Amino acid sequence: MSVKAIAVNPENPSTFIEINLPLPAPGEHDLLVEVKAVSVNPVDTKVHAGIAKSGIQTPRILGWDASGIVTAVGSAVTGFKPGDEVWYAGDITRPGSNTTHQLIDARIVGHKPASLDWAASAALPLTALTAWEGLFERLNIQDAGSEKTLLIIGGAGGVGSLAIPFAKHNSKVKIVATASRKDSAQWCRDRGADLVVNYRDLKGELAKQGISFVDYIFILNDTDGHWDAVSELIAPQGHICSIVENQHPLNQDKLKSKSAALHWEFMYTRSMYQTEDMARQGEILNDVAKLVDDGVVESSLSETLHGLSVESITEAHRKVLDGHMRGKVVVAF
Repeated sequence: MSVKAIAVNPENPSTFIEINLPLPAPGEHDLLVEVKAVSVNPVDTKVHAGIAKSGIQTPRILGWDASGIVTAVGSAVTGFKPGDEVWYAGDITRPGSNTTHQLIDARIVGHKPASLDWAASAALPLTALTAWEGLFERLNIQDAGSEKTLLIIGGAGGVGSLAIPFAKHNSKVKIVATASRKDSAQWCRDRGADLVVNYRDLKGELAKQGISFVDYIFILNDTDGHWDAVSELIAPQGHICSIVENQHPLNQDKLKSKSAALHWEFMYTRSMYQTEDMARQGEILNDVAKLVDDGVVESSLSETLHGLSVESITEAHRKVLDGHMRGKVVVAF
């Protein structure tokens, strides 16, 4: 049996090609998954841009978010069996999910929400893990009281769309989200934001609401562009977490005088470094699946493309690069 995949074209790395590969056999910790849907994230386009700039020798399969059916399990796998419906955000060091069949370490896989179809499920894992780890493992907002405030910069994006309801359900903090358009602001309110402000003038917008400092800041886009405002707004002894790498040095002077902390969240850390708590990601995905099935969290799916093809993957990348996606774009096979 052969496996169909859409990969970066080594002869023209800015484009994709269709390839066929032998069906892989699972390693001891692996699941072999028949992929049913994938979502495309900024990490896909960033990795693709890096490849296009530096070049590659052989085709590279991108794609990390996925939902699908387990078809085989490795010898050390527990908790999964063939026929199980699963979802996961993948491992950036291994071939991606833009393929009909994929090997994935079972420790970073969860059972798919029963209430969602393949496309709606595929929209969630990467952003859910990023939001959960950022909020509850970096910022630790679950320990904060109702007098504390969380500012989410980029509330209507893929991570923000989940960070808002996660924070609402699992903490007592007041949630302030940023959005610039009317529909995006309503999207944030619908998910539980207590207040929505325009990111173009963060200090001014918050001052109108009587807010001078915020205790927690979750930066989900343009760390460089927001850094001056964030440095001013973070409360003394406050915590900042960013998921977006900076392009220029970040001035730390104000953070030092405030004894404020800066955390980074990179969802692939656990799988990349094979950390001892790697299986925590599977546990988080199962917790999120329960929240979904209980109606606490909605899928952030906003658009579905159909069929695994060069055309569909190219179009999904184009939509993400456009920078105006509200929620997620998914390719369902």
